[in-house]
Amino acid sequence: MGPNAGVAFTKSEMMIVAAARELAGQHVCFVGVGLPNIAVNLAKRTVAPDLELVYEAGVFGAEPARLPLSIGDPTIVTGATAVTSMWDLFSLYLQGGRIDVGFLGAAQIDRFGNINTTVIGEYDHPTTRLPGSGGACEIAINAREVFVIMRQSRRSFVERIDFRTSPGNLGGAENAARIRRAQGWLGSGPSVVVTDLGVYHFDESGEMRLDALHPGATLDDVRATIGWEPKVAVELATTAPPSEEELRLVRVELDPDGAYTR
Repeated sequence: MGPNAGVAFTKSEMMIVAAARELAGQHVCFVGVGLPNIAVNLAKRTVAPDLELVYEAGVFGAEPARLPLSIGDPTIVTGATAVTSMWDLFSLYLQGGRIDVGFLGAAQIDRFGNINTTVIGEYDHPTTRLPGSGGACEIAINAREVFVIMRQSRRSFVERIDFRTSPGNLGGAENAARIRRAQGWLGSGPSVVVTDLGVYHFDESGEMRLDALHPGATLDDVRATIGWEPKVAVELATTAPPSEEELRLVRVELDPDGAYTR
C-alpha cells in the first residue's frame, strides 16, 4: 500500500490518514467520538489490524462493520471481545493500566497538550457550552499515551485554554511527571497531535514540536493558525500522501457521506 501522489485528497482526509498511521504498533486504544473514531477505525483496516478498540459505553475489542455513529451505536457490540458496564471498563481496564493509547479530540489545546472540551469563554458565562469531559479526563490521565486529532486554527490552538478539561504536560514535562506520580495517574500524557496541516510530537520540555508537514501545507500556514511561536523539528519531514486504498476505505467504507472529510 504505497503513497499515491497522483490522486487528489482533502486536508481532512490527509489528517485522518496521518492520524491512523500513528497507531502502527499499538495494541489497545480507547476511542473518543468524532474524528478519533474514523482515524482509529481506519488504522484497524490498515496499519493496525490487531488493534483492540475500546468504547466507553462498555465495549472492549470492538469489531465494528461500519463507522460507529456514537459510542452508543449497536455496531460497536457486534463481534466484541467483551461487553461490560462502564464502571468495569473504567475501573478494571482503564484504571487497571490496560490501555495503550487514548485517542481524543478537542475544541482547544495549548502548547503543552492541555485540552478543553468544556466551554469557550468564562465558565459561568460561556460563549459556547461544549459537551464536557465524558470519559476524556480519565482517559487522558490513565492511558499510557494520549493521541489527539483536531483541525488547526487560531481559535483551537491557543496560548491559554479557556478551561482545562483534560491535563496535558502541566507546567512542562518534569513538573507534569511529578504531578502524575503524586496523583497516582498511570499515563505519561500527550505524545502525538495530528492536524490538517501536520504532525506534532512533544519534546523533552513537554512542548509540542512540529515534526511533519502535510503535502501542500507550509510553515506560514502553521504560524497563521497557532497562538504561539511553534517549535519546529530541525529535519522537518513531509507526510506521505494517502494511498489509493486509504482513500477508498475513508470514502467508501468509513465516511461515504463525507461527514468528517468535507
